[in-house]
Amino acid sequence: MTVRFSNPSTMPPPRGYTMVVEASGPGRTIYIAGQLGMTADGQFAGAPGDFRAQATQCFENMKAALASVGAGFKDVVKITNFFTDMSHLPIFFEVRDRYVNTKAPPASTAIEISKLARDGALFEIEAIAVVPAKTARAAKRKPAARKAKRKTRR
Repeated sequence: MTVRFSNPSTMPPPRGYTMVVEASGPGRTIYIAGQLGMTADGQFAGAPGDFRAQATQCFENMKAALASVGAGFKDVVKITNFFTDMSHLPIFFEVRDRYVNTKAPPASTAIEISKLARDGALFEIEAIAVVPAKTARAAKRKPAARKAKRKTRR
């Protein structure tokens, strides 16, 4: 699997994302639905209106979703970010940069909308990841290895 990041010189320079990401070769494409800044108990992270806490929780939720399929942020090629207030963009960049490779960040779109699906939500992120075939095979082997261990313990 080859993933190539590029910013054509004929386009304006991007601020913290890559204009074009190309993936080729054997592998898996993973689509992760929009993640809100909610903790496992269904509550929004932080105090009401705390964008930083919600954004951080969104990325933590994304991290868990990626891990569940044997992927990580290194495999993310595209993110779409939904804001209820675009003035939070600088805080978003601070949070995002703790998770993604800032030397080759994923393609990214930021959209301001009037409301998200849950009252109190300030931010939502969705992602597309491409996992190389080697990683895809390893992730598929893990459940089988666990079953084999269980059989030998009995």
